[in-house]
Amino acid sequence: MGIVTLKVNGIEARVDESWTLLEALRFLGVEIPTLCHHDGLTPYGVCRLCMVEIEEKSGTKLVTSCLYPVKEGIVVKTHTDRVVKGRRMLVELMLARCPNSKTLQDLASKMGIENIRFKMKNEDCILCGLCVRLCKEQMMSGAIGFIGRGEKREVVTPFRTKSEICRNCGACMYVCPVVELPCRGYNPQGELCNSCLRVVPECADEYGQIMCYLESCGSCVKKGEMNELVKT
Repeated sequence: MGIVTLKVNGIEARVDESWTLLEALRFLGVEIPTLCHHDGLTPYGVCRLCMVEIEEKSGTKLVTSCLYPVKEGIVVKTHTDRVVKGRRMLVELMLARCPNSKTLQDLASKMGIENIRFKMKNEDCILCGLCVRLCKEQMMSGAIGFIGRGEKREVVTPFRTKSEICRNCGACMYVCPVVELPCRGYNPQGELCNSCLRVVPECADEYGQIMCYLESCGSCVKKGEMNELVKT
């Protein structure tokens, strides 16, 4: 087993050379949001929420961490202003497509999203591919799959008829992030809930990136409130 050394949020770390960046970051305790990723399934990289910013000799770029392999000497930043804005826009787009998903509503609140700038469609699929991969790779069935491209892409059974190889196991619904009870917040269905909205990290505005990376990051108090706490 080989080991590579990389720098994550300014801290040098040594990880297994066979890992992806997402595996390495989670091993190091850095919280990275995902929707299309699931342990035990082939990485897909379609939701892009796991994006991080890396620095190499060729320059700086955004990469999908669930597909990007760790490399010797790369510099990884997980919560820069560029990354945070990208993730927020992706969640907005997915919420505009499936506004009643509690998973998406919770993500929006966690990221401090208070409005959606895109037209609501109120559909029932974000095309994450979890159901298709689970049916094929874990259930060994392949009863469903993708058809079409772009905005016409969808998940269906062959010829849109009842599949003879489907076991009716329900695994596809179990793994789906949008086939669930809608968020029960105070807003009507179809609107952004924000009932569990967390405080936006103050450090992001001042430093251009979040300065702590634990799961509780995002619930820090504002500077003025912190100063008052220090005085007391």
